Amino acid sequence: METITDAHHVVAAAGPSNFGWTLGWIIGIVVVLAVVALVVPILLLARSIGDEAPKINSALGEAVHNTAPLGALRTTIDYAVTIIGGLKRGRERLGG
Repeated sequence: METITDAHHVVAAAGPSNFGWTLGWIIGIVVVLAVVALVVPILLLARSIGDEAPKINSALGEAVHNTAPLGALRTTIDYAVTIIGGLKRGRERLGG
């Protein structure tokens, strides 16, 4: 009986193993660090894009203003076709 008691005390003296908890914490910390390492550059890029957005919006506004006259190009083309038609008729009447 003494042998069993001595073996029991040896096991009890060692205590329960914390290896699982330690491994879990290490894996958790590694995962958190990996996520942070991936998210921080994305956030920095998003901030950079956000800083450039007003400049881009301003340039697009200028492009809309500068290209607005192109909307009247159809009217100009219609007038040119009408004028060319008139010139053709005038040339035909003059015999040319």
